[in-house]
Amino acid sequence: MQPKTRSIPYLLAGKFRRLSFDEWGAPDAPPVLCVHGLTRNGRDFDALAAVLASDHRVICVDLPGRGHSDWLEDPMLYQAQHYVTALAHLLAWIGRDVAWVGTSLGGICGMVIAATDGAPINRLVLNDVGPFIPADALRRIRDYMVASGDSPLMARFPDIETIERHLRLIHAPFAPLSDAQWTDLARNSARKLPDGRFTMHYDPKIAEPLRGHDPVDVDMWPFWDRIKIPRMAIRGATSDILLPETFARMEASGAAAFEVPVTGHAPPLVDPLQIEAIRSFLAG
Repeated sequence: MQPKTRSIPYLLAGKFRRLSFDEWGAPDAPPVLCVHGLTRNGRDFDALAAVLASDHRVICVDLPGRGHSDWLEDPMLYQAQHYVTALAHLLAWIGRDVAWVGTSLGGICGMVIAATDGAPINRLVLNDVGPFIPADALRRIRDYMVASGDSPLMARFPDIETIERHLRLIHAPFAPLSDAQWTDLARNSARKLPDGRFTMHYDPKIAEPLRGHDPVDVDMWPFWDRIKIPRMAIRGATSDILLPETFARMEASGAAAFEVPVTGHAPPLVDPLQIEAIRSFLAG
């Protein structure tokens, strides 16, 4: 099964822009919206979508500045509230209640929307993110993102194999992936340049809002407490983003909990056990 790539317009900062997504499954099936992490894109969910598509319409979006979605000319627009604006347009276009699967940044956007009165979300899966995010973890991400944006090596990779070696290093906490899975991750992370070389499939300026700011702890418990739909929390067992005490508090407040061993931030959702846990939760 292959997805259809589509896009919709959304209005942000006085201009209409294109938001791209891949769509799997029958158009009249119950929809699932999958939203990726900070430097990733909708292709991260290919393995999950291929399974869920037998019973669902699965929509895997590229956030602004990632994948095939438009880049933003003002890099300070690369912030969560503007991603929420774009995603709200997509929810309006879908036109019915959806289940939401969000990894990291995608989960933050999901919590914000699900906590809003009248939100068209009926189930929420958070992959390695929760209502509390420690400053130390955000500082690690900021330092990596700023260094990557400033590095000429990040702008030009000679081939996909070099990108794969780079990803094996920086995404080592993802999980023990097979060689084929690393190759797929590299292929889905790359954008070919006119000179035949490759770069990462996102606007390097997405790091600009992080530059020059010392992160503080993010407390979203008030949002979490307003979310009344069924919730599922997935945690990589060594994650520094979703801490054990946060994960335990989410479970104690009624969320289904699933921990992935030998994995940090964030589980890639390609393992059959992870996929089956999500499929079962969405089935109710």
